Amino acid sequence: MSTTPALTSQALLLLGGAVVAAPIFKKLGLGTVLGYLAAGIIIGPLLHQISDGEQILGFAELGVVFLLFIIGLELKPSRLWQMRRDIFGLGTAQVLVTGAAISAIVFWTGLLDWSGSVITGFGLALSSTAFALQILDENGDTNTRYGQRAFSVLLLQDLAIVPLLALIPLLALQAPEDTSPPLQDFAVAIGAILIMVIAGRYLLNPLFQIIARTGAREVMIAAALLIVLGAATMMQLAGLSMAMGAFLAGVLLAESSYRHELEADIEPFRGLLLALFFMAVGLSLDIEVILENWHLILVAVPALMAVKALVIYALCRLTGSPHNDAVRIGLLLPQGGEFGFVLFTAASAAGVFSGGWASLLIVIVTLSMALTPAASALANFLMQEQGEMAEELEEDFDGAGADVLMIGFSRFGQIASQILLAGGREVTIIDHSAARVRQAATFGFRIYFGDGTRLDVLRAAGIERAKIVAVCTQKQEITDRIVDMVQAEYPNARIYARAYDRLHTLSLRARGVDYELRETFESGLVFGRNTLEGLGIADNEAQEIMNDIRRRDEARLAVQEAEGISAGRDMLHFEPVKPEPLIKPRRETAPSLAADDEMLSNPQPVKPKPAGDVLASADQ
Repeated sequence: MSTTPALTSQALLLLGGAVVAAPIFKKLGLGTVLGYLAAGIIIGPLLHQISDGEQILGFAELGVVFLLFIIGLELKPSRLWQMRRDIFGLGTAQVLVTGAAISAIVFWTGLLDWSGSVITGFGLALSSTAFALQILDENGDTNTRYGQRAFSVLLLQDLAIVPLLALIPLLALQAPEDTSPPLQDFAVAIGAILIMVIAGRYLLNPLFQIIARTGAREVMIAAALLIVLGAATMMQLAGLSMAMGAFLAGVLLAESSYRHELEADIEPFRGLLLALFFMAVGLSLDIEVILENWHLILVAVPALMAVKALVIYALCRLTGSPHNDAVRIGLLLPQGGEFGFVLFTAASAAGVFSGGWASLLIVIVTLSMALTPAASALANFLMQEQGEMAEELEEDFDGAGADVLMIGFSRFGQIASQILLAGGREVTIIDHSAARVRQAATFGFRIYFGDGTRLDVLRAAGIERAKIVAVCTQKQEITDRIVDMVQAEYPNARIYARAYDRLHTLSLRARGVDYELRETFESGLVFGRNTLEGLGIADNEAQEIMNDIRRRDEARLAVQEAEGISAGRDMLHFEPVKPEPLIKPRRETAPSLAADDEMLSNPQPVKPKPAGDVLASADQ
């Protein structure tokens, strides 16, 4: 068989395995990661359909590179500062204490030497971000007090993978051909980091501004891939890990207005390559070693979960968590994590320990992940009946998102955002105009470049964490498309929408949005009230007239929802006298109120209309 058909058949096997296994394991509540691992084990070690798992693993490690780039994008300095105590206090303590405890156990039992014990201990100290966040989300506990602390620990663990990966070459035996002095290697590494920092500070944003002006989305995707792979390659050439380079690139772009667009562009590549990575890990497992050491696995899995749960519980109590919260955090994070696969695979390739030991560790992590739902459910039996439950936080997760996700930042959105910001609420703004994003950013707005009609951009902007999605786009068809998409993907999302005119208002109400407002309605009311005051009407009387018009308009909308656009004419104010037009029309016309509303939905130049019809249409 030629090379091309062989590659095609392997690709079909891997894609088929992912498509079959991931939904099954997701449905069982075990997560897609275990599904990918299971698919790899079945295709490779059990059925022997693919034998070159190591080669696939080398390419699939790009998924880890992209993952660390996205993690870096999420780590803005302001967010880290808000969560600094739990991240750098509790999180750091958890990794250090748990890693040291497990490393000591492995070393004292004589299973590995000290270098292998360190990588094993600190690799097992990391928990599964995917599993823990999935459980928090399913239970609705993401914004609770214990959910916030658990997320902080997971965030620090994600950060810890970078120095742990950098530690592997130091613990591995140095290659004989590597004769460069350590001081020179250190200088090269520092120089590469400085070059990246300077490039990120002065080159990347101007580059993306130029690309955004072209409007070519494929060029933006190519630029995003270039940045990630270029940074990763630079760090690798400097003697550091590719993952570290991607992470630094992400951090440097975390404050960029193009962050969400970059994250949305990279996400498909990250998802596919990370799935391929986990399948390649399964392909590379040594089944014979696992069968020979099954008794060690049966002891190691519960021991790992017990040690981690006890250490996390103790640290949470020492840092101020009540008993119930400490129990829930401890039993939410006792498993090994996805980054353990990355660390153990890299350590095996570097010669820190054998591939057989890496296979054992991967199985231990996998089984601990599978037992996570049961461990989390056990927390309900260990909690005490106290008044602590009523003290849980109801506020938003600090730094994890914003109260409002605003799509569109033209005049309407700019005014609305001022009210929200003055009320102390965080607002994440998306706009597709590169010029508008650049101008608004100079005033300090938290605004990002992105297409609000793309679901991946909304996800990258944190739509899952937003309390309200404010659709403030100018064009009616764009607004409707966003509303329909959000309602289809996030049926529980609260949508506040900017309506174009009266017909659009009725259309949005039919869609079931939580709130809508015609873009000129309130300004027209205020303008009319001030005009009355200018004619000598008392302020309070003009205010009452305005309020009456607002009430009549709302009542008329309710009638029109039920009976059609022509209903509710009796609720309008109009003068009984209809002045003749200056130029007699060629034929008499009697425009209906429905036609007036329709014309206002699609404005066209028209001849002067009778005063009554003008007032009927003026509520737009």
